Formats: sequence, C-alpha cells, structure tokens
Amino acid sequence: MTFTQYTDAVLSALTFNPRLDDVIARKQEVLDGVYRTENLEPTSILFVGFNPAIVSTKAKTLTVTEISKAAQSWLDTRGVKYTYIDPVDLDKHAKAFQCVVAMDEYFTFAESDQEQQDKIAKICNLATAFVISTVRDYKNQDFKDREFSTPALVRNGGELKTFVELHDWDLKDRTRWNTMIYEIDRTTNSLTTYGQFERRTMFFKQLAKFSMDAGAVNFLVHKNLMYKSLIKKNYEHVVSIQFE
Repeated sequence: MTFTQYTDAVLSALTFNPRLDDVIARKQEVLDGVYRTENLEPTSILFVGFNPAIVSTKAKTLTVTEISKAAQSWLDTRGVKYTYIDPVDLDKHAKAFQCVVAMDEYFTFAESDQEQQDKIAKICNLATAFVISTVRDYKNQDFKDREFSTPALVRNGGELKTFVELHDWDLKDRTRWNTMIYEIDRTTNSLTTYGQFERRTMFFKQLAKFSMDAGAVNFLVHKNLMYKSLIKKNYEHVVSIQFE
C-alpha cells in the first residue's frame, strides 16, 4: 500500500466530521506558523498526500500528488483549484515549488534505508524555499506507544467512527514495522481497513543529515508547533527543511 491510501483514511475522518471547516482552519494554522518563522508565505505549494489544509491554501499555484481519485473528487466538490501530478512524473518538476508539504510522517513510508534516502532527496529536489514535514520522537518513544497510536473518535450527531492505528514491529530489525488502520463505524458496525504500510523509523538527526545531503542549507524543528493527525491523537513535531 502507498501513502495515497494512508491519507485516504485522513480524508474519511475529515469528511465525516461535522466541524470540518474548523479542522481545516487548525491545520492551516500550523502551516501559517511555519510561514511566519520562514518569513515567507509561498505562492506555489505542492501537497504530498491528502491534507485538510489543501482546501484553505491561498497560494497562487496549488499542486497535489499522491492523492486518490476519491480525494480529487472531493476537492472538486469544494471548488478547490489545483493541478494533479502523477508521482512518477515528479522528477520532471525539479525546483518548481517554493514549498512542499508532506505531513503525517511521510518520510517513514519506505521499505528500505535506500528508498527512504531516495524519497527525501526526491522531495527536497522539488522545493526552492522549504519542505514542511512531521516527525515523531522515536528515540524517546514510550513502550506503550509502539504497538498502537492513541485511537481517535469522530462524532457526527448520534453517529460515531473510531480510527485505530496498529503497528506491527519487525522482530529482527528494530527500525522497521508495518502499519494497519482500522476505521470502525459504530452505527453500522462496519469495518474499513487501510494497509498494510511498510514503515521505517526516522530520527531528527537522520532526517537532517539526509536533507543536507540533498542540498538543504538548514533543518529546523519548530518548538512551538505540533501536528496531530485526524486518525490518531499522538502529536508529531513539525520540521522545515530550508533551501535558501
């Protein structure tokens, strides 16, 4: 499974939420915090994977990649003007965007160390100003957080959905694990699954080094900004990879 399918779960949680405009605004606030720190509100943005802030971006040029047909259709119903790029064609768009947004621990979605480094280099090669992503502190992770992320509940009137993220760690390689997402509809007693997704740990220093190898000039962990996905209650650290 790919990152596209992973963020389909985020899309499902957002569209079920009766206060989705508030959710969109909160995600945009995180990006605005980065823009203020970078002293630049980008005019061209590429979003990798579905993110609620796609709806609220004020960038003159909005581009998306690694989102499903369902996510594209939903953006169309919201009147969002965007260009979709197939992931296989991203290499044709080197340094085409001031900002690239790849949240939800995007750089952990890889099967090997080399694939992970290649993914970082590929994304970094697309941005002229900075890349925004998120990282969890795996070095200091509590043991109880290894197998499950904290489940998220979404209520819509009398209806309720629960999102559970399960992590199955490799018994031989402590840097690898598989993730499954279970979406439970308590009203219909139905179950939707997403996955499994091959993952690898990503540490702050590791991401900083790989980013510098890919041409970055600075790596910043935003101390006053944290990001929380719609499908789990764990917070992720917001980082920006700078190129100018």
